[in-house]
Amino acid sequence: MKLLRYGPAGAEKPAMLDADGAIRCLAAVVRDIDGFTLSPVQIAMLKGIDPTSLPRVEGNPRIGPCVVRPINYICIGLNYADHAAETGMPIPKEPIIFVKAGGAYSGPNDDVLRPRHSKKLDWEVELGIVIGKTARYVSEDDSMDYVAGYCVCNDVSEREFQLERGPTWDKGKGADTFGPTGPWMVTKDEIADPQKLSLWTEVNGKKMQNGSTRTMIFGVKTLVSYVSHFITLHPGDVIATGTPPGVAAGMKPEPVFLQPGDVMRLSVEGLGIQTQRVVQA
Repeated sequence: MKLLRYGPAGAEKPAMLDADGAIRCLAAVVRDIDGFTLSPVQIAMLKGIDPTSLPRVEGNPRIGPCVVRPINYICIGLNYADHAAETGMPIPKEPIIFVKAGGAYSGPNDDVLRPRHSKKLDWEVELGIVIGKTARYVSEDDSMDYVAGYCVCNDVSEREFQLERGPTWDKGKGADTFGPTGPWMVTKDEIADPQKLSLWTEVNGKKMQNGSTRTMIFGVKTLVSYVSHFITLHPGDVIATGTPPGVAAGMKPEPVFLQPGDVMRLSVEGLGIQTQRVVQA
């Protein structure tokens, strides 16, 4: 099942996709794709609905973030062995955790704002985990019980702000529009193995990232458990699990960073495609 939200920013309505890829409105069934709707009981209820019985949404509405703005948008740094190698950084002994600011949260096809004074704007396609129930001190053996589904994330990053403007990463990760999420959340039953998914990024039609979740250092089960020992995860929270190689910062001999007018396309196998245009803030 694919759940999504459509409509103007701040006024999105809940929906699901039918077998033909048409958007079917869920506004008469649930209030939104929020923490309550993502609970196991509510997911089971939605699976019992015939999508063709729901109103069909006509036209091409804006697609919003696939879940309501989460309490926690958790990101994992340097979580692909081949990405760590391209950056010249050692493989982490434990997951690197940082939190993306709420204002970064945006729709999968919304413009990405290049911050003022930005010089090194970069892309990062990532598998996103959507949490379905409160997770606190969860074991790895039980961690998948807390996963509602998966989505595509773009951990947009300003590398100078991130790496050259102080010891923390947050300044380079939390600007407005730096967290495109969606287009939809796919329930976990449709993804046989989250550690066997291809993921890619194109910039202006050129393939830049072409990786696989097989090379993740810490897998989905480990990450949900690990994060829950430091930060309580709430229904609707998102964990962006890291990016494969092919980011601008890893280019040799010289990086080519994003400029206004550039177009990014990103995808994770089975989870849809995002498209964003870079515009100057």
